Amino acid sequence: MQTRNLQDWLSYLEQLHPSEIEMGLQRVQTVAERLGLPRLADKIVTVTGTNGKGSTCAFLASLVAQQGLQVGVYSSPHLLDYNERVRINDQNVSDQQLCAAFTVVEQARADISLTYFEMGTLAAFWLFAQADLDVVILEVGLGGRLDAVNIVDADVSVITNIGLDHHDWLGDSRESVAHEKSGIFRSGRPAVCGDLQPPENLLAHAQELQTPLLLRGRDFDLTVTATGWSWQGVDGQGQVLSLNNLALLNLPVENAALALQVYALLDLPWQPTELQRGLSAAHITGRLQKIELNYQGRILQLLLDVAHNPHAAHYLSQRLSAEPFAGRRLAVLGMLDDKDVSGVLDCMQAVVSTWAVAALPTGRSCTAEQLEAELLSRAAQVKSYKSIGQAIAAQCAQATAADQIIIFGSFYTVAQALLWLQQQV
Repeated sequence: MQTRNLQDWLSYLEQLHPSEIEMGLQRVQTVAERLGLPRLADKIVTVTGTNGKGSTCAFLASLVAQQGLQVGVYSSPHLLDYNERVRINDQNVSDQQLCAAFTVVEQARADISLTYFEMGTLAAFWLFAQADLDVVILEVGLGGRLDAVNIVDADVSVITNIGLDHHDWLGDSRESVAHEKSGIFRSGRPAVCGDLQPPENLLAHAQELQTPLLLRGRDFDLTVTATGWSWQGVDGQGQVLSLNNLALLNLPVENAALALQVYALLDLPWQPTELQRGLSAAHITGRLQKIELNYQGRILQLLLDVAHNPHAAHYLSQRLSAEPFAGRRLAVLGMLDDKDVSGVLDCMQAVVSTWAVAALPTGRSCTAEQLEAELLSRAAQVKSYKSIGQAIAAQCAQATAADQIIIFGSFYTVAQALLWLQQQV
């Protein structure tokens, strides 16, 4: 077989299957059986949800790593480098490791056509199986029931929340989304849900499967004050646990509380000081990420967030509103055309003074003209630009040290911002 570098492999994977997404488990399950993969780790956690999957995985991985255990995380999409999708002990796997994994999966699939995501998922599984890990955390790519990661039986299944997104695949109601996401539940194995109002069909599915379901607000919860927060939950035997005087975090504490409850079910060491350190050490690019930029002799404040649906935009708006702030907030926005642009703007318009919009480097992008027209219809102050980088530069040019530039709307938007920031060094 011809030797390929990682970029060659990724280009090959993009044209391997006739459609970018094809839901279903049979093809990927068959190839996994051909690979003869052993169990990926001693303990496996699968995480789905409309928002908050990335930070929940980051918190959980950090809690595990703080105990000196070996942990692997599979997530998607990536921002700049494909390697971000497969992390072992908080390090991206190398190009060489990915190429070796793709080669093995390619040989095993033979005549079976796999999507880009399915090939990547099996490659991640193969790498984890080689690494002798204690815990593997799998982030669902889309939905849950028919997502490639669902060929693995997790010890704990996690649903962060239920909102509306990916309507074409998951339906246009919370009940239809819940149906797809609860497909990761397993009979007799615990599941944890962070949604305060989970749809009834999610609860019914857990009961039908006899899946022990732990709910936020009933089985675990958190209390937040101006100076800290506390957590209450249960372990795998139903014994009550609590943590008090926890430090506030940059990432959402709701997802930290969810990760703590999952961790409590894994029968791992429970040492409050180490748990606090693990939570504080958690990090993830593009989620409430604050950056100071020296721009033309001025220190400017930037905040990057991948919020791309109304649920995430509402949370971002709440976080911004809760912070004492004397200056203006200047937004840079790029979105995909299958997202609820109006719903996102409903959440964010009140906290933004001026807008700079641009198209994203993908055929799925909203045009700058579409975004500008939507904002003009709301009497917002807006200008359109040819690229996210130009939009950021324009906002930086008018910002003062007292202002904050909010860059959001898509993973693509944050990725373009990170590339622009690299050029400013």
